[in-house]
Amino acid sequence: MKEFGQEHFYNIGVSYKKADAETRGKFSVSKENQVKLLQSASQRGIAGVFIISTCNRTEIFGFVNRPCLLIELLCEFSEGNSKEFTDISNVFKDQQAIQHLFRIGTGLESQILGDYEIVGQLRQSFKTAKEYKTTNAYIERLVNSVLQASKRVKNETKLSSGTTSVSYAAVQYIIRNLSDYNTKNILVFGLGKMGKHTCKNLAEYTKNKQICLINRTEVKTTEFVKDHVSIRKSVIEDLNEEVANTDVLIVSTGSDKPTITKEQIAKDKKILILDLSMPENVAHDLADYENVTLVNVDELSKVTDETLAIRLAEVPFAEAIIETHKLEFNDWLNHRRFTPAISALKKSLETIKNDEINFQKKKISNFDENQAEILTSRFIQKITTQFVKHLKDENTSVSESIEVIQKVFQS
Repeated sequence: MKEFGQEHFYNIGVSYKKADAETRGKFSVSKENQVKLLQSASQRGIAGVFIISTCNRTEIFGFVNRPCLLIELLCEFSEGNSKEFTDISNVFKDQQAIQHLFRIGTGLESQILGDYEIVGQLRQSFKTAKEYKTTNAYIERLVNSVLQASKRVKNETKLSSGTTSVSYAAVQYIIRNLSDYNTKNILVFGLGKMGKHTCKNLAEYTKNKQICLINRTEVKTTEFVKDHVSIRKSVIEDLNEEVANTDVLIVSTGSDKPTITKEQIAKDKKILILDLSMPENVAHDLADYENVTLVNVDELSKVTDETLAIRLAEVPFAEAIIETHKLEFNDWLNHRRFTPAISALKKSLETIKNDEINFQKKKISNFDENQAEILTSRFIQKITTQFVKHLKDENTSVSESIEVIQKVFQS
């Protein structure tokens, strides 16, 4: 399957399946670098590309001759290198890439099965790519198909039953590991999407009234606590003091380097630190402290509950929905591919028809031109209809069939 010249639709990526949190962090692409990557791709003549970078995965989809072009882009705008990528990556082409995107967008590839945070991230990634004009009709149609399938999976199956996400898992970890969690001082550092969900889950699943929130941009914190009066706001200037007084620290900052280091934690302080950031924003050497328990997203993904068993049973239903939308997309794709060839065939047959009618008009007296026009037009319609059916047959090689049409009728 080739589209847009000789390019194939490729996906290259790194995910939790083959790479641990530290390695994924190297291939994580910041929001700023995602824009630079798209701009660079456009300058290199890559007509159609978008990137998703989350705590669990970094994926690039695009039209290129060779997947190494996308790998080069990823390595240029992340801290990873091509050698590391080869050992822990996935590379999908054409239909495999399409299938992979459908599975990502419906929560089947999430680290916690059915986690739908990825849907908003996919929507935002596509919006950014569209803003910087790196999408095309193929990608737009595909992403819309994936989002439609995702909506149906969420509404028609129990794949997202219960509340299970990294932020939910963080709160469950606290509940299961701290018997007196309702009386502990809890500090949430960072108010991105993950931080917001964590605060909301703390409010919903605990009765703790000693939750403090700090964010580098204070105005965001101010707005958030207006609607969450049980949460206390603090400021970045008081971070070290708040850390010193807390029992549980939840870090969900979006930095490319550690925001919490040994300098901020007393050696003898007993503290539970949950690092929800990607790349990890808590210095690894903090785990050397005897009284520090450091937990990252990979550890949190192991937090399971009875809802996961229900979700597993729903996978076949989700896959059936995916198949329906994937078939619709491929029908559109094939129609897009063979419509020009069918039009050329019809045009060639019309030329033959007109030439023959003109010839017979001169040769036969009282020639009924109207009747001949009706008859031959019906023949042309039946021929083109049969050929469309032939191209839609799953056993048909569309490219070879189109090549035959072009050779016979467009020579």
